[in-house]
Amino acid sequence: MIDDPSAGWEAIATKFAAIRSDVGTDVVKLWLKQLRPAGTVVDIGCGTGMPISKTLIDEGFEVYGIDPSPTLMAVFRRHFPGAKTVCEAAEVSRFFDRRFDGAVAIGLMFLLPEDSQRAVIEHVGQAIHPGGHFLFSAPRQMCQWNDTLTGRPSLSLGEERYQQLLASAGCRVVDSYVDKGSNYYFHAVSDSV
Repeated sequence: MIDDPSAGWEAIATKFAAIRSDVGTDVVKLWLKQLRPAGTVVDIGCGTGMPISKTLIDEGFEVYGIDPSPTLMAVFRRHFPGAKTVCEAAEVSRFFDRRFDGAVAIGLMFLLPEDSQRAVIEHVGQAIHPGGHFLFSAPRQMCQWNDTLTGRPSLSLGEERYQQLLASAGCRVVDSYVDKGSNYYFHAVSDSV
């Protein structure tokens, strides 16, 4: 059982909020071209909402935010008072008991243990509409390291394992991207009905 649902992020929330950059927004904008205009997107591990949720909203999408850090969620709610939010861990979230046109998990998956990553992918497979899109970042190769901000272990399951987990959740990888910060992104689509 995880003693801190934020996996260390609550403890460094103020520092994290201060150092956010626009890295990743170029990939999100490209990915959004696959979604129906003005659709719904859930930002999983949304943090303060900067810059990913802001990009989604600026591009005309309705955003729902999930994050387990009360401090980061409070900042998100100040930035985007009209967005629907829930302060809870993604692996146990009910995803607002609805379906979305898209889901993003930027900078989240590799912060979670393998069983939690599997749970998030399973939940996303159920939470996006058939034909819905899922974008998440994780190194392409299987690897482990300590997160530079929290000092906690990070784990990329690698491309092959992510494809297996996505397939078991009714999704398939249709594309991949690399942003200006050299971060790798998986773009999957739901084939489920």
